[in-house]
Amino acid sequence: MPRIPQDELERLKREVSLVRLIESQGHQLKKRGRDWVMRCVFHEEDTPSLSVSESKNVWHCFGCGASGTVLDWVMETQGVSLPHAVQLLRNDAPLDGAAKVGVARSHVRHLPSLAADADEASLLREVADAYHATLKQSPEALDYLTQRALVHGELVDTFRLGYANKSLTYRLPPGHSKEGREVRAKLQGVGVYRASGHEHLNGCLVVPVLDLETGAVRQMYGRRIAAGHKIPAGQPKHLYLSLPLAGVWNEVALVASREVIVCEALIDAMTFWCAGHRNVIAAYGVNGFTQDHWAALKHHGTRAVWIAYDRDDAGNAAAEKLGTELREAGIETWRVLLPKGLDVNEYARKVTPAEKSMGVLLHGPNGSARGAGLRSLLSRWTLKKIRMPNQLLL
Repeated sequence: MPRIPQDELERLKREVSLVRLIESQGHQLKKRGRDWVMRCVFHEEDTPSLSVSESKNVWHCFGCGASGTVLDWVMETQGVSLPHAVQLLRNDAPLDGAAKVGVARSHVRHLPSLAADADEASLLREVADAYHATLKQSPEALDYLTQRALVHGELVDTFRLGYANKSLTYRLPPGHSKEGREVRAKLQGVGVYRASGHEHLNGCLVVPVLDLETGAVRQMYGRRIAAGHKIPAGQPKHLYLSLPLAGVWNEVALVASREVIVCEALIDAMTFWCAGHRNVIAAYGVNGFTQDHWAALKHHGTRAVWIAYDRDDAGNAAAEKLGTELREAGIETWRVLLPKGLDVNEYARKVTPAEKSMGVLLHGPNGSARGAGLRSLLSRWTLKKIRMPNQLLL
């Protein structure tokens, strides 16, 4: 990790209000002279001995000797490293100006803390909600969606899209506390946190896979983004929680239509969705068409599947395998042929407007399934005209 400039550290020490930070964590401060006092969080005591100097923006406990700046407070109470503390505080201090900033202004302060006594389903739901709120306040994440042509007024809220930027720590009880250790252990158990204490999906656009009936989070997909959208060497672009690959993204599409598009990736599926083709689901990669997908197709009586996998060697092989299995299961199957080497999202961004170009892929220039955009995956498959609506309102 690059060295943090000293002037950046000094800026945070000056500009982030320690008083408001402490109050935002739920601690009660009382005015005593020019300073504020409270009971120390680092040792048991009945009489307040921790003093906070508002003018100097530092704290000191006269009982146990603990002391420091706003950076030290975050590191000690949240159990994080200096770089992590810097990341957490950067959102709360402007790049310009000398006035102290109230941490309570940050949107993350207004969300409830993740509780140690919450069950797995509740924890995952709260994590998804926290990531969702973060995305709405993150220019870099919203810019990424724009760059990927995922621009639709309802996309973010319909699918509870989120962004992980290390601010989840602010929702947790203090790292030194019993409750804090317990909730971190639970988050590690479901894959949200790694054993190292870092968020697994940090730096990712987060797409939760929600249960159709209960709305519970079955899985979370993370697509790593970065400044300029270039991923550092050695870091994977695609991440999932350590939970089983369960659930079907946008399963409601199977309820609304007996004909469905299956994409290799969630970004591609959302591209179809934004272009008006709402009857679309996604596999978990080329080898990620799971038993949950098969069960959902059977349960909802799916009759036809249009496979829109990448037009590369891996996508072609996976599409042929899936197509054969679908055909053997009695489901009519078509292959959406993209230009060689492209995936759905790349194609939509190259051939605009996407609403028209995606329709050509599905129907051909004349609206027929026999058009240039489609062909059967195997020559023995039945070629049949399928009327697929350009827009399926759910």
